[in-house]
Amino acid sequence: MDDEESVREGIRIALEPGYRIETFADAESAVEAVGKDPPDLILMDIGLPGMSGIEGIRAVKDLRPEVLAIVITAYEDVSTVVSAMKGGAFDYVVKPLHTETLETTIGNALETIRLQKEVRELQERCLRENVPLFVGESHAIRDVMEFVESAAKSPDTPVLILGQTGTGKELVAAAIHYRSPNFRGPLVSVNCAAIPKQLIESELFGYEKGAFTGASQAGKKGLVEEASGGTLFLDEVGDLGAEAQAKLLRFLEDGEFYRVGGTRRLRAAARVVSATNKDLDALVAKGSFRGDLYYRLAVVRVAVPALSERREDILPIARHFLVEFSRKFGRAVAGFSPEAEKALVEHGWEGNVRELRNVVERAVLTGKGQEIVAADLRLGPSGPGARPAGLAGGIAAPPLTAGGVDLASVQESIEKHYFGEALRLAGGNETRAAQFLNINYHTFRYRRKKLGL
Repeated sequence: MDDEESVREGIRIALEPGYRIETFADAESAVEAVGKDPPDLILMDIGLPGMSGIEGIRAVKDLRPEVLAIVITAYEDVSTVVSAMKGGAFDYVVKPLHTETLETTIGNALETIRLQKEVRELQERCLRENVPLFVGESHAIRDVMEFVESAAKSPDTPVLILGQTGTGKELVAAAIHYRSPNFRGPLVSVNCAAIPKQLIESELFGYEKGAFTGASQAGKKGLVEEASGGTLFLDEVGDLGAEAQAKLLRFLEDGEFYRVGGTRRLRAAARVVSATNKDLDALVAKGSFRGDLYYRLAVVRVAVPALSERREDILPIARHFLVEFSRKFGRAVAGFSPEAEKALVEHGWEGNVRELRNVVERAVLTGKGQEIVAADLRLGPSGPGARPAGLAGGIAAPPLTAGGVDLASVQESIEKHYFGEALRLAGGNETRAAQFLNINYHTFRYRRKKLGL
């Protein structure tokens, strides 16, 4: 847009054979048109009557951030050009306009637009192929996804995801990665609670040959190196030991680290996204988690709400899983009965979305009718003091008779039950099952083996 008709017509004549062009005499009209039908590119004269060209560019960018702008100035004044670029201009040209210079500048802008569109399409494909959709209608989950869109814009700012087990923290991490500038790079995930504390350091940072007994003679790259150019997702970061915390802090501060047993300083460019279901403030107060690491990990934080805090999402999520498992098991299940829907909405969902997924999977697999009824869900009472779901009658105890009772077998039966229920609630994940029982991972694995589960 230009207030001189001769300039507008000259540009139209020079460019129209290859482009669809609209011209305006003032910025206000142009901004209004951009809001209705956004173009790929605008040319804006700086010295316009009324709204200036710089103000016009800012208004266009507020409406349509993806539209590129080239400013036209009557003289090459550095401060004016800088103001235009700060306002969002892609480039500038100086009057009197030369067709060859104008075409080259426009060609560069359009090539940038083409590449941006290509990147967006590639990102969308990555999202469709790699990240399960967040299903939900609540304000709470919409707020989470709006946060993800904002946080993902940075290629390296650390993000800490907070939330109960089973709320979908790993989905948030994946969404951040695939919406970030690093989406072409790897997404490397590690469950810090599932790796023994004496091994986590070598898993994260690698080791040199012969660094410790049993170490490979070839050495090994760590997960930090594997994630270079992408995202390192540290799930259950609150379980990191002191040494691993110290090395992780150094890496976050300057991108440098040493392999275990190594003397050569290495670098990797990986964004760190971490997650935990623990109260890190309390761990810092107790001295079991470094305060400086906590604040470095939590440059930006997002809390994923528990399923019980967004009950309007329960049925949409359940229907999503119903479609998924109906296809998987080759069953034509029409939906949930009214009684089943009521049971779903009223259940406590202490295991959150993961528990809901397991319940729907089991119901689709074992149900017999064309719809899921309340009995198919096998939802027991939930909440403090409730018996585990699926055992309405509790655990059968043998009667005490004159012949006595084998207390060891009774204890084993009870232990088996609770181990089985913990595994069910955790979706088979031993680390989370151990957390349900308030025991450590290694004790859980040992007892599970002893119980023959």
